[in-house]
Amino acid sequence: MTRIVEKTNPRLSSLIALLKNTSRENEAKIWREIAGRLETSNRNYAEVNLSKINRYAHTGETIIVPGKVLGSGVLEQSVKIAALNFSESATSKIRDAKGQCMTIEQLLQDNPKGSGVRILR
Repeated sequence: MTRIVEKTNPRLSSLIALLKNTSRENEAKIWREIAGRLETSNRNYAEVNLSKINRYAHTGETIIVPGKVLGSGVLEQSVKIAALNFSESATSKIRDAKGQCMTIEQLLQDNPKGSGVRILR
């Protein structure tokens, strides 16, 4: 018998519910995908370094990381990055590159259709 595990973090529970609702209302499959990734064990959450974002992102693009953004590497483009968490060094490097750090909730509010958003993991 498989055990159903409830998330104990209230922010995470409400974010998953919000992602699912927004996905349904706007027929945006990207939010359902992010909700699915956040429902798994937090051991499976993405940990993405700035060097990877720098490699795959283009200037002006919006990136979503269903996990934490870490500060290893250099960011040369100005990109919007939405994530569950940011390390302090990642936040300062993103701001130095004229980029923008935002929570997944903020991105959902700004872009409910999820258009032009790329998932990095």
